[in-house]
Amino acid sequence: MRLAAALAGAAVLALAACGEVARLPVSAGTGPAPTLPAPQRTLIPTVHIAPAVGWPPGVTPLAAPGTHVAAFARGLDHPRWLYVLPNGDVLVAETNAPPKPDDAKGIRGWLMGLVMKRAGAGVPSANRITLLRDTHGDGVADLRTVLLEGLNSPFGMALVGNDLYVADSDAVLRFPYATGDTRITAAGTQVVQLPAGPINHHWTKNLIATPDGRTLYVTVGSNSNVAERGMEVEAQRAAIWQVDIQSGAHRVFASGLRNPVGLAWEPSSGALWTAVNERDEIGSDLVPDYMTSVRDGGFYGWPYSYFGQHVDARAQPQRPDLVARAIAPDYALGPHTASLGLASSVGTQLPAPFANGMFVGQHGSWNRWPHSGYKVVFVPFEGGRPAGAPVDVLTGFVSAAGDAYGRPVGVALDRQGALLVADDVGNVVWRVTAQRQHAESGNARVE
Repeated sequence: MRLAAALAGAAVLALAACGEVARLPVSAGTGPAPTLPAPQRTLIPTVHIAPAVGWPPGVTPLAAPGTHVAAFARGLDHPRWLYVLPNGDVLVAETNAPPKPDDAKGIRGWLMGLVMKRAGAGVPSANRITLLRDTHGDGVADLRTVLLEGLNSPFGMALVGNDLYVADSDAVLRFPYATGDTRITAAGTQVVQLPAGPINHHWTKNLIATPDGRTLYVTVGSNSNVAERGMEVEAQRAAIWQVDIQSGAHRVFASGLRNPVGLAWEPSSGALWTAVNERDEIGSDLVPDYMTSVRDGGFYGWPYSYFGQHVDARAQPQRPDLVARAIAPDYALGPHTASLGLASSVGTQLPAPFANGMFVGQHGSWNRWPHSGYKVVFVPFEGGRPAGAPVDVLTGFVSAAGDAYGRPVGVALDRQGALLVADDVGNVVWRVTAQRQHAESGNARVE
């Protein structure tokens, strides 16, 4: 076992030694008009992993000034996504990738498997949704039950009336739910089948319901980095679907989105926003992940172009007709930050600077030197649009030695307006509150 681990580590280090280094700071690839240098292709991709080690005793992330962070729940099994029910119960998707037997063939597939394992993404999926309840109101979950189990890499969740919708990696399912339920044993009813299969490269499927409860929007990531397997395996992928909640009838609402994950409603405009994980392997400075409002029928470039009409020559044959109508995203979030989580700040109890905007969970880079992401940021909005530079909310996920204590993913506001953050490497759900609120609760402590 030790020899195998040593060989795996040597392979990853060998990959890293062949990569290139960023020429620009992350801030240059951030905002409505990011700097986009010429692509830098290398024979072997840049690989720079923050090895997952978990949180040492007594160590937590670093919270923004005026805020405090503490663990809402520990000891979870790869918690990636969150959903807060109207009664305050918090649902956590404990999940990881489903079996993908055809996605790890050849030397490249084997090496990328090692990379993901080193990053903490190699554990089997728990395939369940866990319910957390804070019965004492002290900011710590003291009741934990398995609400649903036996799922297939679940991710997105949404409650509509008395129905709980769950996006598995291959289908959207409907389950009956009554307020206060701590266990659902009824079998799920399939609403719509989703693209999956033995590769299923971007497996996370998220969903959000419209305020009237008639429609679901469902994210379906691409089946490759940049269509290297051909477009026939990308049918209806790299897209957000619009699904009729009663019939399951669906259509592609927006396309050309490599890996859309986070979804949120912008309150002043009513627009749907998404956080998108962009393409890899053309340099540490490319391509910025982004958040954007989503237009009905909009095409956002993948795989033929990025950030509007910047052509990616790797996608062959090219489609200049599609490039010509590619929409530039609203706001870049930095190259390779793996910006996944997205939540509106409406209702937050955090200090005034966080009152109007979006929280973004940045899972962290593997294809950039030095690291990017590995934090939660806040993007301020005015008039329904981003207005200003991102503000760090939680940092400190990577040690001085370059190890990952944790990796933030899903973000959500609880019923008290605190920010919850799912940390799938640290196996923790963190809770961020205003420092004043925390001190008044009598639970203040020095980390």
